[in-house]
Amino acid sequence: MTTMNITDGKRVAFVSSGSAESVDVEKKIRKKLKVKRIEVDSKAPDIVISIGGDGTLLEAVHTYGRRLDTTRFVGVHTGHLGFYTDYLCSEVEELVEAIVNEDPKNSIAYPVLKMKAIMADGQIFEKYALNEATVRRLSRTLVADVFISNFLFERFRGDGLSISTPTGSTAYNKSIGGAVLHPGLKVMQMAEIASLNNRVYRTLGAPIVVTEDENIILNLDKALDYSLTVDRLEYKFTNLAGLEYSLDGTVVHFLGERHSSFWKRVQESFIGDVN
Repeated sequence: MTTMNITDGKRVAFVSSGSAESVDVEKKIRKKLKVKRIEVDSKAPDIVISIGGDGTLLEAVHTYGRRLDTTRFVGVHTGHLGFYTDYLCSEVEELVEAIVNEDPKNSIAYPVLKMKAIMADGQIFEKYALNEATVRRLSRTLVADVFISNFLFERFRGDGLSISTPTGSTAYNKSIGGAVLHPGLKVMQMAEIASLNNRVYRTLGAPIVVTEDENIILNLDKALDYSLTVDRLEYKFTNLAGLEYSLDGTVVHFLGERHSSFWKRVQESFIGDVN
């Protein structure tokens, strides 16, 4: 799904961090939207307003994950600008005007990662990640045969593996030595979490980048203590047999009016002014 389905009129929903400041900002936005006769509809919104930080925006994406082809997201940061958030809490007027005047055709689209977990009994569990998905053992070393499509690439041993999207490459992936990738690239990245490398056990010891035409498959040893994360969400399994990661064309749409260039966001988030 790469195109934006457009509905008549505009309906908005809110996802808030719950802090006192976020609650106050939401009240102000609601008041101004009412003046503009924009309906608040938490079940079928065209625009979801996230008030908090990047974590709140990730929560918003997962809350409305079944409406990604019809919904745009916009973030208000109750602090300083986050990586996904475009407006400060002092810019309520600007946000409302952007919502009133926005053209859905100008939305910015970021790819999301599809994770498929296969159980030993054949059951399937699927989730989408905007940032990354990870796999770990809770008590012992993770052992996994890593396939790139149908090619056995390596047998991994270590604490875990992280598979990220280009936008997610600036999050946990970056902290474990992964590369920062532009979201215009239709790729996913696998980075190792504390791999074992010695005379007996060998892995590549570096991140790999896989195209949208390929997938990453992990065949796992039988164990009762697997932990999977999908963005901020954690799932524990006792009968997990394998994992598959892919890009199937699903994207998350953001309001385009204030969404600055990716590299500018990277600079503002990690470097600051260069003089």
